[in-house]
Amino acid sequence: MMTDIEIAQSVEMKPITQIAKAAGVDDKYLEQYGKYKAKVDYSLLKESKRGNGKLILVTAITPTPAGEGKTTTTIGLADGMKRIGKNVVVALREPSLGPVFGIKGGAAGGGWAQVVPMEDINLHFTGDFHAIGAANNLLAAMLDNHIYQGNALNIDPRRITWKRCVDMNDRQLRFVTDGLGGRVNGVPREDGYDITVASEIMAVFCLASSITDLKERLSRIVVAYTYDEKPVTAGQLGAVGAMAALLKDALKPNLVQTLEGTPAFVHGGPFANIAHGCNSVIATRMAMKLGDYAVTEAGFGADLGAEKFLDIKCRMAGLTPSAVVVVATVRALKMHGGVAKTELNSENLDALVKGLPNLLRHVSNVRNVYKLPCVVAVNRFPTDTDAEIDQIIRECRKLGVNVVLSNVWAEGGKGGEELAREVVRLCEEEKGDFTYSYELDGTIEDKIEAIVKKIYGGDGVSFLPAAKKQIAQLTALGFDKCPVCMAKTQYSFSDDATKLGAPEGFTVTVRNVKVSAGAGFVVALTGDIMTMPGLPKVPAAERIDVDEDGRISGLF
Repeated sequence: MMTDIEIAQSVEMKPITQIAKAAGVDDKYLEQYGKYKAKVDYSLLKESKRGNGKLILVTAITPTPAGEGKTTTTIGLADGMKRIGKNVVVALREPSLGPVFGIKGGAAGGGWAQVVPMEDINLHFTGDFHAIGAANNLLAAMLDNHIYQGNALNIDPRRITWKRCVDMNDRQLRFVTDGLGGRVNGVPREDGYDITVASEIMAVFCLASSITDLKERLSRIVVAYTYDEKPVTAGQLGAVGAMAALLKDALKPNLVQTLEGTPAFVHGGPFANIAHGCNSVIATRMAMKLGDYAVTEAGFGADLGAEKFLDIKCRMAGLTPSAVVVVATVRALKMHGGVAKTELNSENLDALVKGLPNLLRHVSNVRNVYKLPCVVAVNRFPTDTDAEIDQIIRECRKLGVNVVLSNVWAEGGKGGEELAREVVRLCEEEKGDFTYSYELDGTIEDKIEAIVKKIYGGDGVSFLPAAKKQIAQLTALGFDKCPVCMAKTQYSFSDDATKLGAPEGFTVTVRNVKVSAGAGFVVALTGDIMTMPGLPKVPAAERIDVDEDGRISGLF
């Protein structure tokens, strides 16, 4: 059986100019990066007279080591829609090098449902993440230089909140001491690094609607506080123009293709467990501008990615999805029911029944909290039995939701045609009444509690003393009317990764609350969530190689 990278390398790609032409992108907007990838100038959004297509969100159950296949389903669904004659464009996140070399491997889909060139997308691509890291670190350098050069803004070095970043899982950099070596080498202080996808620059980049909006957001970023506890911004440091210059080209969405030649934008990629987990607003809008249907995804389970997509991204960008796909596998649901990964190949209806509440809670949230049309896509594995599939269908029907088997990993678009037809039916026949899970006029505590109770199914929230103090400060500064971005484990509805399925009777502990003023949201940190991951015992990097002809192997 071929690996994902072998499948991707076996398919002959079309020139990106051909993909662009089919998508309706005039040559004047196209900036080629080699033969198979290009950037599309954002001026297309202003100048195009075409109306917007319908937006489809693909999300998933709570992830497990068994895998769910959300990106694979997103790509296969789009290829399936193309096969049944629909004009469709995909919008996906860019993979971070951290997971690529760490535990997950590549993130460009799988099997016969992938975006290509797979190696480029998973590695340097068009340099967007490097630009984001450079902008982040320029701001850090200007901040420390300001203090070194006399500190006219009266910044308290103990209250610097801005960190440097690197797009690599590197636990060694979580806590560092820098500025050592005498006066000419800076001011000594405790510091640390984030992974690039956790940088607020990434969130700003993905939520900005234009260069002007980008600059306004960059100027609002809070980097430190003064000795008298006033916030200090990137705008006050005079860093905004140079940061925007670094990001100018990166802000243009990247156009690539699926294995079946469907146009796909891959652009931006904040993690959903520590940031808002969605590709850029500009890429989503461009997909909607070019296609009658735009298919996009949000990171991790629906309690994280979909919640942030709907409560943050859609609210800020004025987007309303027409349908939501919740991806599940029998294998993952059995893991939520307590089965070990090594025992998943055997039929186990008892475990499936125990794990199903996880899927049903996600589906109920989409239907009853956000009031959106929904379908469940079950990624079928050869070991799944008819009895297990029937059990899922019966339970979902009780919620008024259809279940469609998806075989896109093995068959590409052909295996996604049935799902495509159901998604089109939802878009055309079922009208949602899109509602957020909370309103902005409540307190920070109210919003966090609404997410915990309505989306996670918890009993309430415990705020540690540090979090209470931070909330009081942020409220005094006027940030209490922002949406909330929850930083939480992706492996459970709760803040405890060991609580699988659909746990009840739990409280979520919020230990820290900080503002991402440029992004426009408040971040609530729960559990032991970290903004700089580490590599596993056996990193995926150990399997990656390149031969004499430049052909890469082992990416996935």
